[in-house]
Amino acid sequence: QVQLVESGGGLVQPGGSLRLSCAASGSIFSINAMGWYRQAPGKERELVAAISSTTSTNYADSVKGRFTISRDNAKNTVYLQMNSLKAEDTAVYYCNADQIVGAFTFDYWGQGTQVTVSS
Repeated sequence: QVQLVESGGGLVQPGGSLRLSCAASGSIFSINAMGWYRQAPGKERELVAAISSTTSTNYADSVKGRFTISRDNAKNTVYLQMNSLKAEDTAVYYCNADQIVGAFTFDYWGQGTQVTVSS
């Protein structure tokens, strides 16, 4: 089992910045990709950004150039630096990690952290 704990959400004005952190603990061997998803009220959960074990990255078009995902394998932590925030970035942000064990892939989620962009 892998436990993911997010932190860093909050209220920020449009144009502001926040940095989300997600710390992994437990059976963290063979964690492959980690990523951030978000879900706004009345909408489906969507991928925001992902980073592989080789640090290749993938971003939703809506956040390219504004958000940066990174990971510190020594600390088992993934970060999401969010700049130039917009009202439409308001959502609950979830950390995700997948773990490959033999022929199986296990998917883990954090509890979510609220990000609200409002003046």
